[in-house]
Amino acid sequence: MRKATGVKFITSVFAGAMMLSGCSLLGQDKEVKEVDPPQKVTYTDKETTPANTKEQQGANKTQEKQAKATVTRELYLVDKSGYVVPQSIPIPAAKDGAVVKQALQYLVKDGPVTELLPNGFQAVLPADTEVKQVNITKDGTAIADFSADFKNYKKEDERKIVEAVTWTLTQFENVRNVKFRINGKDLTAMPVDKTPIGKGLSRADGINFDDEEVVDIHNTKPVTLYFVAQNGKSHYYVPVTRRISNDSKDEVAVVIQELVKGPSYKSNLVSDFNADVKLLDAPEYQDGKVTLNFNENIYGNLGKNIISSYVLDSLVLSLTEQKGVESVAIEVDGKANVLNEKGKKLTKPVTRPQNVNTGSF
Repeated sequence: MRKATGVKFITSVFAGAMMLSGCSLLGQDKEVKEVDPPQKVTYTDKETTPANTKEQQGANKTQEKQAKATVTRELYLVDKSGYVVPQSIPIPAAKDGAVVKQALQYLVKDGPVTELLPNGFQAVLPADTEVKQVNITKDGTAIADFSADFKNYKKEDERKIVEAVTWTLTQFENVRNVKFRINGKDLTAMPVDKTPIGKGLSRADGINFDDEEVVDIHNTKPVTLYFVAQNGKSHYYVPVTRRISNDSKDEVAVVIQELVKGPSYKSNLVSDFNADVKLLDAPEYQDGKVTLNFNENIYGNLGKNIISSYVLDSLVLSLTEQKGVESVAIEVDGKANVLNEKGKKLTKPVTRPQNVNTGSF
């Protein structure tokens, strides 16, 4: 794994465990296919006595009830480096059906998310903020109404709050845009640093902006890429928005170029792409599927025909952020004989995973 310096490191042993299988950017309200669906395994104790069997059965029933009483939501939290990052966290199922409102309640500091926070992460909304109501219009706009405590944040946290709220709400299939209110009054700008929000925000407005090299913002457009961050011995994916030229005709090809380029030198993010990775042909599009034909450098240092899980995951997450891209088919030298780190052949296009950054802490 490397930073933007071009230095290449051998992917660690536990990389395979970080496959995005079982991991959600679109949230539980939208049905999506998994990269590599987890296998259901039932463990039994061969030494179990009849008494223990009854105890175990009781424990299993309790676990089943707990599982039914929780739902995994994608909460956008702030990591130790200040990035706004999705974490898929099991939370109690909303009894009143107000699932969208509940998701925002779990973004409040010192709120119900406190005991569930991953190591090194924190909530973004000011403490004591009340989520009064969230209304969703027919055109897919979620109007989030907060109490006056919503204003009690530092200037440098404003963009993080805007991004966390917007990306948390747009995990729901029926939400495309987000507007803000305080005590029923529409906001045209955020209350502290006056960030314009009047027309509503969407994922197209970006997250964790990497704009250090942007000279002319008016002749560029945003694309969102996924790089890797480390927290102790664990790794997780961080969405980063970078601006590209408006003249870019094939945004998929540009996304791949930017992934190979890697994260900013100033960031602590890393990439597992070789610097010599190239597309041999222009991307092909058909019914939401994009087919990519790479040179052999896409394999990295893992061995013949094996693609790093970090490379595969970054590709799929980044490309499915593009409008119209639902799945990714990978070829090398025109042949579809690529293996993932588990040795499984990628015979089918890879779709966006159900959850992201689950168990990465």
